[in-house]
Amino acid sequence: MLDLKHLYKYFRGIPAIEDVSFSVAAGEVVGFLGPNGAGKSTTVKIITGVLRPDAGRVFFEGRDIRDDMVAFRGVIGYVPEEAHLYGYMSGLEYLQLVGRLRGFSEALIEAKATGLLKLLHLESSQHSPISTYSKGMRQRVLIAAALLHDPRLLIFDEPLSGLDVISARLLKDLLDLLAAQGKAVLYISHVLEVVEQVCNRVVVIASGRVLADAPPSELTQLMSLPNLESVFAQLVRQQDTLAVARQVVEVMRIGHA
Repeated sequence: MLDLKHLYKYFRGIPAIEDVSFSVAAGEVVGFLGPNGAGKSTTVKIITGVLRPDAGRVFFEGRDIRDDMVAFRGVIGYVPEEAHLYGYMSGLEYLQLVGRLRGFSEALIEAKATGLLKLLHLESSQHSPISTYSKGMRQRVLIAAALLHDPRLLIFDEPLSGLDVISARLLKDLLDLLAAQGKAVLYISHVLEVVEQVCNRVVVIASGRVLADAPPSELTQLMSLPNLESVFAQLVRQQDTLAVARQVVEVMRIGHA
């Protein structure tokens, strides 16, 4: 459904991503992992049309997304990592705005917005300004906005940020149902236990290049490691965090021994 073909992007001559290629099929949840600065955000911005690649192309259902970005944006739902919302609006007003921008009738907007707000436990706050919402509540508004138009492609960037246990469990169940309905889902997260539970495949990127693309179970078997976290650490050659933590404590104690 979604195909990235040999994407390159440079900033001031420095490569942000190089030869990034992978796909997300209908009914598949693909985890997209990498350390900070690996190229995840650049890749997502290219997929959503915010950035234009210096080379390579992105296809959705066999068609270059640049051929008709308006149509492509009509089938994509995106939950960004940062909840940039209009604080003076209520949750209901924000979803009404999104629905109107999507061209929905007022009756359809009312049914979808109020239904989603109720199911995401925001009904009691739907008329309150978003500026009064907690981080988790804002995240749920973003999720509702991404689902409002029944998109065929969904991109979740750290969707569990700020969510309580019940909301996080709901999102995991929702991912399973969305995939079962034939949606393509790209799931970006640093919570590797969740990625291991919900994703059919995992794409690992570091220093702008794809290092691995396989089901979580295959990665752990191939590298003879017990879990995805160990695989990730090996692939991106993460530093010895325990050793660094000890050095941090040593620096803290300088002059206070």
